[in-house]
Amino acid sequence: MADTALMPIPGNIDPVPTPREVTPRADGRVDLIGLPKKRIAELFEAAGLDAKAAKLRAKQVFHWLYHRGVTQFEAMTDIAKTMRPWLATRFVIGRPEVVLAQHSSDGTRKWLLRTDDGQEFEMVFIPDADRGTLCVSSQVGCTLNCRFCHTGTMRLVRNLTPGEIVGQVMLARDALGEWPKGGGTMAGLDDDEDEGSYSADGRLLTNIVMMGMGEPLYNFDNVRDALKLVMDGDGLALSKRRITLSTSGVVPMMERCGDEIGVNLAVSLHAVSKDVRDEIVPINRKYGLEELLQACADYPGASNARRITFEYVMLKDKNDSDEDARELVRLIRKYKLPAKVNLIPFNPWPGALYECSTPERVRRFSEIVFEAGISAPVRTPRGRDIDAACGQLKTAAKKLSRAELDRLAEEKQAALG
Repeated sequence: MADTALMPIPGNIDPVPTPREVTPRADGRVDLIGLPKKRIAELFEAAGLDAKAAKLRAKQVFHWLYHRGVTQFEAMTDIAKTMRPWLATRFVIGRPEVVLAQHSSDGTRKWLLRTDDGQEFEMVFIPDADRGTLCVSSQVGCTLNCRFCHTGTMRLVRNLTPGEIVGQVMLARDALGEWPKGGGTMAGLDDDEDEGSYSADGRLLTNIVMMGMGEPLYNFDNVRDALKLVMDGDGLALSKRRITLSTSGVVPMMERCGDEIGVNLAVSLHAVSKDVRDEIVPINRKYGLEELLQACADYPGASNARRITFEYVMLKDKNDSDEDARELVRLIRKYKLPAKVNLIPFNPWPGALYECSTPERVRRFSEIVFEAGISAPVRTPRGRDIDAACGQLKTAAKKLSRAELDRLAEEKQAALG
């Protein structure tokens, strides 16, 4: 099985295969977010605690990080007061820095975030009547250059660390006020209420999709380690059935994804012929359609109860004909795939080479697939007015001057009082 270390992908700052546990901080402290309990214990022991004390403190700190969402060691009330400054001088509880937060008219929220070394990326929260989905980024930029995708016009800068990936989930819970009440530090929580009053029922953030900036399977180890913390019963405790990882077709890593992460799989298909997919999803030139679909058929855990999702962006006169719809049905049947198809109206962006299929054409395409017994809903575009829709994510900071960013930061601080 191929390993990510054998897949050198050009980046203009940081080679992708370079492992990075955490992003170095200027103050020398180590960010604990994204590290497993065992690693935290090792760091505590290396900093001077004996093995037994390090293991105990790691268990306590891990609980406060992921169950209570605190961002200061001083809030960890079951750790001795004398111990808290010792922790604070050596370690930090990080969050990505929020550069800009935007709200769409349809309720979608987008955040422009910055890492400790000054790299910027985006995440999106999409609320629906019965769920709330966080779209999480795995890389700063992207290397795949899919022709219809705005993110693909960026250069790949570097992989996000496990902490920068899981930190997006932490930040979303901060913003949505979804930590247990009592003992927390989040704005809007009543400290008089105890943890027993907290319930996961009615949570706004219910699902995670690894569909933000980047190709998750080109950052496999970090994505896996982050999602293990999200799924850990002692961590954020979100069921793997509520997590979907989207790939453009990194075939050698798909089986490992099923075995080592076990989340739902989505595949950015977008075309049913070699020529068209070669054009709009260039990774198809390396891992072709037949190879990709066989990997889907072999994906561990795929079943009628856990179908593979094929994402299909509707491009006018490119991939939207009746013949394309029938070929899609034929391929799904040929490989006996437990599948559903998400039809995505193309979301325009400046300089895009394509147009969106007409509503009538999208509807007809959907009908053909549905009539074959395969679910093919049309995704409602969300967050278009803030460039948060599918394929539109691209770091917006460079569009704003430093003075504009400073003004927005001042307004945000004033709003917080």
